[in-house]
Amino acid sequence: MSQLRTVQVLGGGSAGSSAHAGSLAAGLVARGVRVTVCAPAALDRTHDFSGTGADFAPVPRRSDPAAVAALRAACSRADVVHAHGLHAAVRAALAIGGRPVPLVVTWHTRAHAEGARRRLLHLLERRAVRAAAVVLATSSDLVDRARVRGARDARLAPVAAPAPRLPAGPPADKLRAELGAVGRPLIVAQGSLVPHHGYGTLLDAAALWRLLDPVPLVAVVGEGRDRAALRRRITAEELPVELLGDRPDAAALLAAADIAVLPSRWESRSTVAQRALRSGVPLVATAVGGTPELVGDAAVLVPYGDGEALAREVARLLVDPVARDRLAVAGPRQAASWPTEDDTVAQVLSVYDELAVG
Repeated sequence: MSQLRTVQVLGGGSAGSSAHAGSLAAGLVARGVRVTVCAPAALDRTHDFSGTGADFAPVPRRSDPAAVAALRAACSRADVVHAHGLHAAVRAALAIGGRPVPLVVTWHTRAHAEGARRRLLHLLERRAVRAAAVVLATSSDLVDRARVRGARDARLAPVAAPAPRLPAGPPADKLRAELGAVGRPLIVAQGSLVPHHGYGTLLDAAALWRLLDPVPLVAVVGEGRDRAALRRRITAEELPVELLGDRPDAAALLAAADIAVLPSRWESRSTVAQRALRSGVPLVATAVGGTPELVGDAAVLVPYGDGEALAREVARLLVDPVARDRLAVAGPRQAASWPTEDDTVAQVLSVYDELAVG
């Protein structure tokens, strides 16, 4: 039997989808599959797809004729094309054209838009899932959404986030001292500073945490367009919140926290939630998207947008060491039930074999 050839297509490449594509490429190459990754050149510098043993074809994040032509050339000899994300799926469908090459789409996350942009987003979702022979969705609600949009075959395919390799560096006590969190609780949130990550709700909760003794320090790791607005509110209300920006020691900071919080409007399989549970850090998260099925009973869930509920549950955990210990034990146990990277690669390869034979 000839060697199976697959092309992995990334658009802008979120951190999660890029990490998954790199893990998938390495696993497929190890199993004898010929893999080509098509993505903007900057992503290869960040994620080192070439280092997995895959071929790398730089394709700019555009849908102009030159970009589509470059992608078409890369896909010309593929047995299966696998696009990660909706924009990448539409571009891959254009590149394939009318050729009988099956397209697999992994739907990693949901975009959020309002008004006319929302209607355009729904159109993009329909085009992407209807072009696919198989849609692999990372959470059950995305499977349902793909079917509503007209997917012929939508399947649940939880993506395994690689376990973080904590770099050598200062111990947790030193990190806490650098932040000014000695003798007071440290609450950590991580994620880009954009509206759907719920940082407005986090600041609502932080205003209530000022009533606690000692007052917790809230450390937010991430960058984004909402930084200036968040900073103005933190200053005006004198909130106990520090915006730390992007940090290479983000995983170590999370592991040093007393409590992790995830106030998002929607998540699929949040990397932050996975890291918190693996590290035994108690997590309070919103009951949205794929989060409940990801964390099970190993985290505390609250409604989205409810700052009082978020503040109340965090405050309860801070004064209840028994509850914190229960979550610290339950987190790694729940993490052990998640699919491994090998499981993920095996599932994807079975789909490829099914489509290639078909």
